[in-house]
Amino acid sequence: MPRFLLPGQTARATAFSLWKDSAMPMVTLTKTFDVSALQDQPHVNACLVWAIGQAASRIPEFYLLPESDGFFAYERLAVNVIVKTESGGICDCLIPWKPDFTAFLQDYLRLTRRAATSGECPGIEGADDCMVIGTSALTVTELDSAVNACSPWPNPYLIWGRIRTDATLPVSFQFHHAQMDGYEAAAFLETLQQSIGSFGHLHTRHGSSII
Repeated sequence: MPRFLLPGQTARATAFSLWKDSAMPMVTLTKTFDVSALQDQPHVNACLVWAIGQAASRIPEFYLLPESDGFFAYERLAVNVIVKTESGGICDCLIPWKPDFTAFLQDYLRLTRRAATSGECPGIEGADDCMVIGTSALTVTELDSAVNACSPWPNPYLIWGRIRTDATLPVSFQFHHAQMDGYEAAAFLETLQQSIGSFGHLHTRHGSSII
């Protein structure tokens, strides 16, 4: 289970005092990524979601989630994806992040298929132990940016649209200012570009369908 920490027990005490009562503590940065390394991958969205988890795992602030009186400190990460169901609706699907891409992909395919069939978010062991990163892939069109995604949760959130013909993809990243500053957020986006690029030479191709 996550540990509760008072602000003074973290490096985010000053930021917490400045932003805890803000009417809009969420900040959005948008970066256009070179995703040419993903073009030959059969599971593009799975690759991108894995890369998000890998980049986040290298930024310590991602493991601290602000709450009303302090922070919850986590040791694990998970990424939430939105799945289109067979009945025509949508549902959440939580994927535990794993450093090994093959193991992650197996979980991703199994859980998203179950969500699509059942219309419900599949339960995973240890879900409450994970700091969740939200995502939304709106691939029916190209997007330039997305801002002001209102949510009752303070979790970081990424939104993107369809990959452009020049193999670029704008991604909007929303984060709580008490959790991290612009420097850490920008470092995450730069690390995400490196993680995406790693698919050009590090990962084996799997299967033939795109999800």
